[in-house]
Amino acid sequence: MKLKLKRPLAFFDLETTGTNIGADRICEISVIKLHPDGSEEVATWRVHPGIPIPLESSLVHGIYDEDIKDEKRFKELGQAIAEFIGDSDLAGYNSNKFDIPMLMEEFLRAGVAFDLENRHFVDVQNIFHQMEQRTLKAAYQFYCDKQIINAHSAEADTRATMEVLLAQIEKYENMEWEDKKGNRSVPVVGDVEALHKFTNLSRPVDFAGRMVYNEEGEELINFGKHKGKRVEDVLNAEPSYYSWMMQGDFPLYTKRKLEEIYKRWNAKKVAERQQAKPAQPAAAPANTPRQEPAKPAFQNNSPKSTPQINNNQPFKKKDEPAKPVDDDMLKQLAMKFGKGL
Repeated sequence: MKLKLKRPLAFFDLETTGTNIGADRICEISVIKLHPDGSEEVATWRVHPGIPIPLESSLVHGIYDEDIKDEKRFKELGQAIAEFIGDSDLAGYNSNKFDIPMLMEEFLRAGVAFDLENRHFVDVQNIFHQMEQRTLKAAYQFYCDKQIINAHSAEADTRATMEVLLAQIEKYENMEWEDKKGNRSVPVVGDVEALHKFTNLSRPVDFAGRMVYNEEGEELINFGKHKGKRVEDVLNAEPSYYSWMMQGDFPLYTKRKLEEIYKRWNAKKVAERQQAKPAQPAAAPANTPRQEPAKPAFQNNSPKSTPQINNNQPFKKKDEPAKPVDDDMLKQLAMKFGKGL
């Protein structure tokens, strides 16, 4: 086998109720775990999706509501699926855009821990489309000279995908490929890390492609009015865009990656505000006695001394006995107010 593995490579395929990653559900998953020694482990699960399967989907994959009415929900199966995959790298057909984000959505919804950060992803469709521009059925015919028996069943499609990748490595050994910038390389080799790089040329942040990396490794918005702008620039100009996306109909994994970017951006903002604050005066040592401000000296050179008033003391009248009202006082009052007695 010319595919050299450092750890298992899990080929997998999903049959679902539809193609909306946020709203649709898995109704079948099949995994072929290819080990470095060339041995295989195969597991297939039928899943009750919890929602009706549309007729148009059933006509494609052949799974109807009555076929899965007694099956377990993904929440009951998710842990077993995650443990079977283990630390394997992942491979599939159109898996970067559909199968991986759909699987992650189910894991997140079920509360099953499944880390993607340290895995390689090999999308066999990307190799095929970039080298030959065909479909899975045509790829199987082209590379393996076979027809898929029981097409659109999860296990048949998964096995066809695995055989196509092995045939691609044989066919494109030492074959050069030229990218859009004119750079030439030999990308299809028996190394999962190299295949990961070749099949992830769009460099998605979240697999659904709502955000992508630029050449500098910065996250860009990849849809709508802000397409092509750095996520952090959008947060600076329109902070409410974060809330709009978090509350919108976006996949949970997209929201998780956006939240990571938001936390990093917010931490930078907090650090910038702290640096912009003026320095506070140093506090006096605890044992230093408090010094009262010096009072200005006051000299009054006027002939008559002006009495100084202590504003901190309440005003008191001079204690004198009250005078009795007599005729003279009454006359003075009458003259003052112009009235006679």
